[in-house]
Amino acid sequence: MTRDLRFFQAIHEATDLCMARDPSVYLMGLHVPADPKGIFGTVSGLQQKYGPDRVMDMPTSENGMTGVAIGSALVGMRPIMVHQRIEFALLAVEQIINQAANWHYMFGGKDAMPLVIRMMIGRGWGQGPQHSQSLQAVFAHVPGLKVVMPVTPYDAKGLLIAAIEDNNPVIYLEHRWLHNIFGPVPEGHYTVPIGKARTARPGRDVTIVATSYMVLESLRAADLLARDGIEAEVVDVRSLRPLDTEHILASIQKTGRLMAVDGAWRSLGFAAEVLALAAERTYGTLKAAPQRVTFPDLPSPSTPALAQHFYPRAVHIVNGVRTMMGLQEVTEEQLGIQHETPLDVPDKAFTGPF
Repeated sequence: MTRDLRFFQAIHEATDLCMARDPSVYLMGLHVPADPKGIFGTVSGLQQKYGPDRVMDMPTSENGMTGVAIGSALVGMRPIMVHQRIEFALLAVEQIINQAANWHYMFGGKDAMPLVIRMMIGRGWGQGPQHSQSLQAVFAHVPGLKVVMPVTPYDAKGLLIAAIEDNNPVIYLEHRWLHNIFGPVPEGHYTVPIGKARTARPGRDVTIVATSYMVLESLRAADLLARDGIEAEVVDVRSLRPLDTEHILASIQKTGRLMAVDGAWRSLGFAAEVLALAAERTYGTLKAAPQRVTFPDLPSPSTPALAQHFYPRAVHIVNGVRTMMGLQEVTEEQLGIQHETPLDVPDKAFTGPF
């Protein structure tokens, strides 16, 4: 059976299902058992169900505790470590990049490293440059790590189950603004293959390759472009590493135009990687120069006034495509777009703090 679940419910269900099926799966992180909102609801009630030996808090010693998780994975456990902000994981970069990512390679493939690290990314309620960054390119740059960024509840559940069952370290990135979106999710066990993109919307005129929350902005942009007869194909990459290059290239070769959209910085990031891929593999078939829509190369702002100019949204994607097609740019007013909340808040129900 398939029901509509919210994104956070899909994550909760995946975690619950894997813990019930496999006693080697355990969950830990700062305030995991005690957070009053249950880490956006994703871990609520799990300690009561599975006990403190399998759902545990941890001290503010991210590097040391990641080492504990790595050690437990080497002896057969399947840890899930949760960071309410991706910046907290930066304190464990040595363990993640130097140890977890390399272990399988260093020992000739004899040792598995079944570690999942959940990290929250993205803007939210004025958290500013140290608590709202999207650092997916940092981890996707490292061989030995898998990096996934689900955007639908279906993929949130399926990719998390796949990550928990994978014998490699997986970085599982959740944009804060996605936790309350909803969509169809099957009951029971299923997986979404890591390393496979999906076409979120078919089209013929331009390919929009997007990550995480920016897939939703891209779909909004595609709706707006369709008013003028421009059919945009939206590709949700789902996995940054391994990257489904064949899916992306097939779409670009079909449309002849590329817009890369990433909720992160412009330089040396995922969008730049997609443009490089297009330049290397589809140069002769492109009808226009590839474009990208990203954050500017500046620290993430704290104030709503700065957020308005920092975070790209559907209108910027629309105008990038229109420029590519030789059309004039338009304003949000011309498109009929109105904002009911500040641009660092997803909806009226969002009151913070995370």
